[in-house]
Amino acid sequence: MNEKITVLLVDDHSLVRRGFRRILEDESDISVTGEAGDGPQAIRLAKELQPRVVVLDYGLPGMSGSDVARKIAECCPKTAVLMLTMHSEETLVRQALDAGARGYLLKSAVDLDLVTAVRRVAAGETVLDPQISLTSVLKGERNSGLTARQLEILRLIVAGKSNKEIASQLDLSANTVAVHRANIMDTLGIHNTAELVVYAIRNGLASLP
Repeated sequence: MNEKITVLLVDDHSLVRRGFRRILEDESDISVTGEAGDGPQAIRLAKELQPRVVVLDYGLPGMSGSDVARKIAECCPKTAVLMLTMHSEETLVRQALDAGARGYLLKSAVDLDLVTAVRRVAAGETVLDPQISLTSVLKGERNSGLTARQLEILRLIVAGKSNKEIASQLDLSANTVAVHRANIMDTLGIHNTAELVVYAIRNGLASLP
């Protein structure tokens, strides 16, 4: 039996934490091991509990989500921070990612899938809300023109995954992945996978696993 994904919930609204706890603890592979209502408490509990994932609200009293994410990244390098917020401003997204957050989701998203996001960041993936425009969020090539889904697929290509493996991981058809791959190459003006991998790494769109 695989180890459960341990989660620390950080939000200054207890009702929000309670709702997220119910959603996550319905899953047999996820366990909520702690809750915090502010930044200092979140950092203390992260050090104490060493959770696999911290679900972190950006708008905390006293400390920004980015500051909390940075502190957690420093003290708990094996912990993945998933930012969950009402704020979609690209500056805030960039600050969160620069601070070490591995995911950024909007609370207002109609199709918010917190369970899948927690599993994916725990597995080492980066998760970004599809509503967020990434052209100016990305470090490196700011005008890549790629969608959030295409960036996910690009990072998996760089990680050496086949179309079939990517399809399985993202719950898509292999044909859909092939279309995305072709569109990525077309958008970037690249003609083969080797060039694509080099371009992605040089321009900060992906990193080697």
